[in-house]
Amino acid sequence: MKVEQIAIFLENKSGRLAEITAILAQKGINIRAMSLADTADFGILRLIVNDTESACQALRNKGFTVGKTDVVVIEVSDKPGGLASVLEKIREGGLNIEYMYAFTQKSGETGLIIFRFDDIDAALKTLKNARVRILSGEEVYAI
Repeated sequence: MKVEQIAIFLENKSGRLAEITAILAQKGINIRAMSLADTADFGILRLIVNDTESACQALRNKGFTVGKTDVVVIEVSDKPGGLASVLEKIREGGLNIEYMYAFTQKSGETGLIIFRFDDIDAALKTLKNARVRILSGEEVYAI
């Protein structure tokens, strides 16, 4: 099960993140997960939102460069070793992780890990075979 994520390229300039979140808020779009990475010249804001198409359109209309990618969202136990056990299955499957980020919904229960793999179909097969809980887009967008 693949989940759509949007990536917004923004220059390293004060107020740009606030501008993006205000645009989404005005359109009634809720952010479900977020990751921000930067370089010396620009940042890449990765978001999972409840309405990908509307978010992309709203941001493009304001001049932002926006792309869409598929990611995999899994559930892990929020305890020591929860992530390590999943990463071991990924290693055993010979999978390459391009990047990942995570969040917890309620401490001590479960965490959600968002992965971008270089071969998403192989990753889904490996994770399913390892009985890792993979969330659907609908589940993630509704969080």
